Amino acid sequence: MLTIFFDLDGTLLDSQLGIIASIQHAIISLGGEEPTADELRGLIGMPLPYIFSHLMGENGDIAAAVDLYRDFYTAEAMFDATPYEGVGAMFDELLLVEARLFIATSKPQVYAQQIAEYFGLLEPVERLFGSELDGTNADKTALLQFALDETGEDPSKCIMVGDRHMDIFGAKNNDILNIGAVWGYADHGELHMAEADMLAGAPEEVPEIAFDLLGIEV
Repeated sequence: MLTIFFDLDGTLLDSQLGIIASIQHAIISLGGEEPTADELRGLIGMPLPYIFSHLMGENGDIAAAVDLYRDFYTAEAMFDATPYEGVGAMFDELLLVEARLFIATSKPQVYAQQIAEYFGLLEPVERLFGSELDGTNADKTALLQFALDETGEDPSKCIMVGDRHMDIFGAKNNDILNIGAVWGYADHGELHMAEADMLAGAPEEVPEIAFDLLGIEV
């Protein structure tokens, strides 16, 4: 049995517009200079406290920035995203071999569940695993360990697909094979430096790569 965990932002959804607008809103509201979209794109996927600490410094009011971000995001920007082309075809091909599919995102579950449902991403997957608002399971290593415990899956038969180094490291720390999603938000060379097991240039490439990684003949 093939089991695949998919990251959400930057892997299944191009959600940068809503995330960037929400970060900019929080920084401006606290009197800071608006960061550019180019400055922020490489931070997408990181936990919010890390993002604001990076932008504001450790002495910044990180908690207030997170609250401002979440208020704006849920009211104005949560659904300002687009599924990547080819995601539907990827899911269809994987379901033909009865693969178990899950979403594993560091985004808070309360938001990720709504977003995935809105874009029809819950239909092909069995369950979505996200973090808690207090930061529990925001780390991909902890999140994937929790997902393995909940599903009872053997990590040697699982694959993590994600666009950032945190996805790759989280998978490796749980002895899960991994595929780097080159179409996402990683900086140039990031997935190579993280030593992803394989790289995919588009969602449609994922099934064949996954089959090869686990020696599945279709």
